[in-house]
Amino acid sequence: MNRLDYVVLIATILAIPIYGLWRTRGSASLRLYLKGDASIGWATIGLSVLATQAGPITFLSIPGQAYESGIGFIQNYFGQPLALIVVCAIFVPIYQRLKVYTAYQYLGQRFDRKTQLLGAFLFLVQRGLAAGITIYAPAIVLSALLGWRLNLTIWLAGGLVMIYTVAGGTKVVSITQRYQMIVILVGMAIAFAVAVYRLSPDLSFESTLSVAGKMGKLEAVSFSVDPHKRYTFWSGVIGGFFLALSYFGADQSQVQRYLAGGSLKESRLGLLFNAAVKVPMQFFILLLGAIVFMFYQFEKPPVYFNQPAYQRAAENGYATQLAALQTQFDDVFAQKRAAIRAVSSALPDQRDMAMARLHELEAQARDLRDQTKTVLVQAGVDPKSKESDYVFITFILQQMPHGIVGLLIAVILCATMSATAAALNALGTTTAVDFYRPLIRPNASDHHYVIAAKALTAAWGFVAIAVASFASLVENLIEAGNILGSVFYGSILGLFLAAFFIRGVTGSAVFFAAIIAQALVFILFGMTNIGYLWYNFIGCAAVLIVAPVLQQTIFRSTKAPAGV
Repeated sequence: MNRLDYVVLIATILAIPIYGLWRTRGSASLRLYLKGDASIGWATIGLSVLATQAGPITFLSIPGQAYESGIGFIQNYFGQPLALIVVCAIFVPIYQRLKVYTAYQYLGQRFDRKTQLLGAFLFLVQRGLAAGITIYAPAIVLSALLGWRLNLTIWLAGGLVMIYTVAGGTKVVSITQRYQMIVILVGMAIAFAVAVYRLSPDLSFESTLSVAGKMGKLEAVSFSVDPHKRYTFWSGVIGGFFLALSYFGADQSQVQRYLAGGSLKESRLGLLFNAAVKVPMQFFILLLGAIVFMFYQFEKPPVYFNQPAYQRAAENGYATQLAALQTQFDDVFAQKRAAIRAVSSALPDQRDMAMARLHELEAQARDLRDQTKTVLVQAGVDPKSKESDYVFITFILQQMPHGIVGLLIAVILCATMSATAAALNALGTTTAVDFYRPLIRPNASDHHYVIAAKALTAAWGFVAIAVASFASLVENLIEAGNILGSVFYGSILGLFLAAFFIRGVTGSAVFFAAIIAQALVFILFGMTNIGYLWYNFIGCAAVLIVAPVLQQTIFRSTKAPAGV
């Protein structure tokens, strides 16, 4: 990065929060601090909801995911549009009618205090950890490639978000997310255009996509029924539906986004905007990763994209082994480039043989990358994130024009800030409304609760920074976040669906059913390797099955509360 890149980066990440703080200056009541005002329309709500979900790992990891495994990850989102329609039809009207600040207040009104606290507690644990990952994920990659100190990167990103979120509450989060999301969409569109422009002139764009498809990078849908396969049509439609339903319906970081402003119509329009936009946006980000893959079939890539770790291993006495692997990789790359040209020009009766040769060379290249990773582990520099997380950022730093580099680094940091701000806003609100106000200071003034909400938001900011400072990821970054959500979300969603649809159960039955369901998910997570999207369905189904059984066998003498 040069001076122009740093000017663009700093101007972008500072201008938006400063503008947001200016728009929200002055004192605010608890309602304004936690829910905003009528100036927050459907477009702001829609972009805010989109920005909350599309964190930094979306733009850092998903292109690398496509580079490594193809665009099949898109199947994770197949259930989301239907889930958003269900949220619009069932969840939003109830929340708006009851004028709740948090989703878990509804559980308290429908069941009892302990069920409300259980739902809020599960959310706080999951989202508190996820907020740390949101900060850590880009910090570990940016610090490695740009030479920034990791802890300083974490504290700068987390500290800036904490300052403006504490100061302005929900309204500043919604306003900043709107403009951060615009920056993100513009930046990714530019990246897509540059990546297409940088493709080899040896092949037309159509031929490039054809070769990418033959190499398995454009297989978007798999109808496999193997539960151990992570990305399939069925896991996306069923597991993805339950994940999205729990996330948008029962995760306060999203609920708070679409309750901002307080209008049922605006909330619904904002969510339906996401139903229409999310899948196409994810598709184009994945397609960008596939295009970057094809770019590196003609432009020689490094044998290992995490070059800082590679250099440390060389300095630790493994330079000879790494140089030998690099030489072999360069030879395979040259053969593979020739094989791709042969595939594109082969006659129909020769195409299968040419493709078989290409697949053989691709397998050799993957094996050499694996061997390089083994050497890095032996050298004691095993990286804390997957190599594919470094693919897109390496492409940005090496292939983008100056100025655009700064903008795209700003995209990643804007995504970090927007997702973290939503999480801190929700964590502070949930702690203040569901725990502090009813359990510690039930009769304090409105001003007191505003101060308490700000203090608790700041406290969660320090927790997220602490989690980020000690985090050690072992999975692809976006998978780490989704796995964490899948482990907790099913039980939380089960609480809400039981509240909506099972009128004969009491709070005690649902409370213990959720604990049993959560324990079951933990056991399955530790003892099996089924696709993580299924944990949402399992946890939710367990609550809905166990709660009526407990009601009929143990709590049958307890009268169920009237429906809310």
